[in-house]
Amino acid sequence: MDFASAAKLPIIDGQAVYLGRIDYGVAWKLQQLLVEQRQQGLLPDTLLLCEHSDVITVGRRQTGQGNIIDRRFPVFEIERGGDATYHGPGQLVGYPILALRPSLDPAPAYGEQDLHGYLRALEEGLLMLVSECGVACDRKPRYTGIWTADHQGKLASLGVAVRRWVTSHGFALNVSTELSRFFAINPCGMQAQVMTSLQRLGAELDGQAVSVERLIEPCARAMGRALGRRFRLCAVAESGLAALVAEAELHPEPSQTPNG
Repeated sequence: MDFASAAKLPIIDGQAVYLGRIDYGVAWKLQQLLVEQRQQGLLPDTLLLCEHSDVITVGRRQTGQGNIIDRRFPVFEIERGGDATYHGPGQLVGYPILALRPSLDPAPAYGEQDLHGYLRALEEGLLMLVSECGVACDRKPRYTGIWTADHQGKLASLGVAVRRWVTSHGFALNVSTELSRFFAINPCGMQAQVMTSLQRLGAELDGQAVSVERLIEPCARAMGRALGRRFRLCAVAESGLAALVAEAELHPEPSQTPNG
């Protein structure tokens, strides 16, 4: 059962937009702009899909800065939940900008406005996606994210923020990520060796090796099913986001530490 159906709400239309490789500061600023637009009802629910250059982000957890071992990458302190996370080439990053809807029925009382349920829905979308790639993965008790079936390897990390019931930030799925990059941090407070990737697990899609680009369409489809949305995959030019992307490129959020 998808997120919306569990909340007894109808499936609604949205859009998924692939941004390609984009600087983290630009993507963060763009999310802020989109949250404001979504709060005003000026845009539909939107799933941003992208890839970043090497960067470390630190969420609200107080241990985050202490889990950065090597500061060779830019560091961004952001408003999502969670600890220190690495993003880089070969990683599919998704930022759902969704207006979480209240219940139309006394049970469940909160509708989609249940952050635990929202995180589980993101995990469900990722589980459907990696299953399509022939990889058996699972949740791990007491941990957020997607793990190998034996719970020894972590494949995807999650961290979200919600403002006036509009979501931002989201998930990062290791597709062909250079896993040695994770040694710059203790990812989510764990040893870097725990991180794995679809490539390492031998994943294939339609008989071919996986890549970020090849996963865009199936990711939009799987996330739509899990979140109770119909995400139409479209380019920036047809999404209504071009002016906002340009504004974010002109005024990106700065990192808190210099590169190198």
